[in-house]
Amino acid sequence: MTGRAPPPLNALRTFEVFTRHVSMTRAAAELCVTHGAVSRQIAALQAALGVRLVSGPRHALVLTEAGRRLAEALTPAFGAIIDAVAQARGEAVREIEISCLGTFALKWLIPRLPDFLDAHPEVRVRLSESYLPVDFRRDRFDGAIRIVEPDQRHVRTESTRFLAQHQGPVGAPGLMAKMPTLQAVGAAPRLRSATFRQAWTVWADLAGVTLGGDAPEREFAHNHSLVEAAASGLGVAIAPWAFVAPDVMAGRLVAPFGFEERASWFAFLRPEGRRDPAVDAFRDWLVREGERSPPPPIPSTGPAC
Repeated sequence: MTGRAPPPLNALRTFEVFTRHVSMTRAAAELCVTHGAVSRQIAALQAALGVRLVSGPRHALVLTEAGRRLAEALTPAFGAIIDAVAQARGEAVREIEISCLGTFALKWLIPRLPDFLDAHPEVRVRLSESYLPVDFRRDRFDGAIRIVEPDQRHVRTESTRFLAQHQGPVGAPGLMAKMPTLQAVGAAPRLRSATFRQAWTVWADLAGVTLGGDAPEREFAHNHSLVEAAASGLGVAIAPWAFVAPDVMAGRLVAPFGFEERASWFAFLRPEGRRDPAVDAFRDWLVREGERSPPPPIPSTGPAC
């Protein structure tokens, strides 16, 4: 049998790790080797293939078009190898790693997760908190939960909608009792999250409310801090129903004016074309839980002013 010898597997593995981190230093840390060893392996791979995979100065390397195409193929391939090895070993438990919005995990996903684990004892779920866009060519997650906008596109990603997105004003009971109208809410101290600074303007457009420009504003890094600030009476927050439903049901927060449905939704994302029974089961469970999730209070039909 004739043909070209395959490139060294260790060099391919090193290149795949580098492309996920886009950093020699972080790739070296994952592989437990030196920065120089990573550089030499990538140089050896380029020599074996006869093409340039990276370009630029050593401290700011970027992938060439050939490097990008190779990286897109290597990450799922190495993932499949890891899965095949686990099956060959007869490992009874399959661990899947899911990237998830932190507040969604805390308020919606984790309280429901025991039901999934009871039904699927062969699956272990590891959650990684992230608000960043997911890229399965770079990130080795088995799936991700994100809020998806109608015009949003994910390269080589399968997207499954499982929960509608509703937003509305919430606050501590004592504070909201002082706000009989939507216009009063629009003039209240505004709490917002740095992860979605336009929440107030998006809600105002949906609810038909005119926001004044002189209301004090307080910003928090993440939505879970926003929710706690609202429950503490620091102001009114525009928050997704999925993030505040437990606190509204417990009486820590009230939402007398209900929630408006947005055009966006919660979706489960996974690498396109990669089949995995454990991930399939998790996706299908999310869809069922989304269907069972209690709906938000409807918007008030009373006067706005």
